[in-house]
Amino acid sequence: MNADSFRENTMKIRNSLKSLKNRHRDCRVIRRRGRTYVINKTNRRFKARQG
Repeated sequence: MNADSFRENTMKIRNSLKSLKNRHRDCRVIRRRGRTYVINKTNRRFKARQG
Protein backbone atom coordinates (compact mmCIF):
# COMPACT_ATOMS: atom_id res chain seq x y z
CA MET A 1 0.00 0.00 0.00
CA ASN A 2 1.52 3.29 -1.05
CA ALA A 3 0.77 6.79 0.22
CA ASP A 4 -1.49 7.66 -2.72
CA SER A 5 -3.96 4.85 -2.09
CA PHE A 6 -4.03 5.68 1.62
CA ARG A 7 -4.78 9.33 0.91
CA GLU A 8 -7.80 8.44 -1.27
CA ASN A 9 -9.56 6.69 1.59
CA THR A 10 -9.15 9.39 4.21
CA MET A 11 -11.79 11.90 5.15
CA LYS A 12 -12.00 14.83 7.49
CA ILE A 13 -13.80 14.27 10.79
CA ARG A 14 -15.38 17.37 12.23
CA ASN A 15 -17.98 18.24 14.84
CA SER A 16 -19.74 20.69 12.54
CA LEU A 17 -20.20 20.06 8.82
CA LYS A 18 -21.67 23.45 7.93
CA SER A 19 -18.42 24.94 6.65
CA LEU A 20 -17.38 21.70 4.94
CA LYS A 21 -20.55 21.45 2.87
CA ASN A 22 -19.89 24.94 1.48
CA ARG A 23 -16.40 24.08 0.19
CA HIS A 24 -17.64 23.00 -3.24
CA ARG A 25 -20.94 23.40 -5.08
CA ASP A 26 -21.38 19.64 -5.58
CA CYS A 27 -21.06 18.70 -1.90
CA ARG A 28 -24.03 16.79 -0.50
CA VAL A 29 -24.92 16.05 3.12
CA ILE A 30 -26.21 12.51 3.62
CA ARG A 31 -26.93 10.17 6.52
CA ARG A 32 -25.74 6.57 6.51
CA ARG A 33 -25.97 4.16 9.44
CA GLY A 34 -26.63 6.97 11.93
CA ARG A 35 -23.64 9.05 10.84
CA THR A 36 -23.70 12.26 8.84
CA TYR A 37 -21.37 12.53 5.86
CA VAL A 38 -20.43 15.16 3.30
CA ILE A 39 -19.70 13.55 -0.06
CA ASN A 40 -18.76 14.93 -3.44
CA LYS A 41 -18.96 12.67 -6.47
CA THR A 42 -17.17 15.05 -8.83
CA ASN A 43 -14.19 15.80 -6.57
CA ARG A 44 -13.54 13.03 -4.05
CA ARG A 45 -11.19 15.09 -1.89
CA PHE A 46 -14.13 16.91 -0.24
CA LYS A 47 -15.19 14.00 1.97
CA ALA A 48 -16.05 14.50 5.62
CA ARG A 49 -17.81 12.75 8.49
CA GLN A 50 -19.39 14.20 11.58
CA GLY A 51 -17.93 12.78 14.75
